[in-house]
Amino acid sequence: MSSAHSFGYSLNTSTIKGQKVPLLQAIRLAADAGYSGIEPWMSEIDEHVAQGGSLKDLAKALSDHGLVVPNVIGFFDWIVDDERRRSRGVEEVKHHLELLAQFGGQRLAVAPMGATDQPYLNLFSAARRYRVLLDLGDKYGPTPMLEFWGMSQVLHTLGEAALVSMESGHPKACILADVYHLFKGGSDPNGFRLLNAGAVGLVHVNDYPAGLTRDEIIDADRVYPGDGVAPLAAIFRNLRDIGYRGFLSLELFNKSYWAQSAAETAKTGLLKLREAVEKALS
Repeated sequence: MSSAHSFGYSLNTSTIKGQKVPLLQAIRLAADAGYSGIEPWMSEIDEHVAQGGSLKDLAKALSDHGLVVPNVIGFFDWIVDDERRRSRGVEEVKHHLELLAQFGGQRLAVAPMGATDQPYLNLFSAARRYRVLLDLGDKYGPTPMLEFWGMSQVLHTLGEAALVSMESGHPKACILADVYHLFKGGSDPNGFRLLNAGAVGLVHVNDYPAGLTRDEIIDADRVYPGDGVAPLAAIFRNLRDIGYRGFLSLELFNKSYWAQSAAETAKTGLLKLREAVEKALS
């Protein structure tokens, strides 16, 4: 199998965050641009409801435009050692899983929020804590998906995320990988070859320019796929070879793109993402 049709394509709404597009409009925009998925942030869903919208409206808009929600971005203190904070974080995850189930959200990202400056958090403890979230996912439907952050002192590499997922002992444990965070945390893209397709829940795709070190680079430096020096070809080939056929979600935080129209940014991003995949897999 070759070509861009090997994967699904999703728009992470951070890519058009600067244009301040309301969520229902972002859904229409993503569909018009040619995406088959949209990856919103929980704050946008909360804002939609606060302004008089409903989760039923959201579900209808997604259905009308033929989009799925492979993941929703949220931040929760589920991994921290402090028991009170962790308990509150778990309750927040539970609440958000219940919300996602009402509009068809498939996964909820759970990153090392609150522990990024703690270098000695025990990963086996993290695995047990991740299992608690996965058990909640069994109850409510959407799956908590483990996200690693390259700038964190804990859970900052693909390998650490694989360990925590594996040691959770849950069959639905899966990892949210990100091209930027692979570089930021120092993970080699060949690490994907030690995983199977089910271990990867979603991949955030972006690129980054030459000349920046892992310590220097920040989220705002992300550029369109193919416009930088990230090892995208190796990443896409490794994902293909392990059988991954899930979503590639375009996630950018580039202020120069936010200065464009949201439609232009979304369309350009999808075009460049497809081109990068085609080039890698042809």
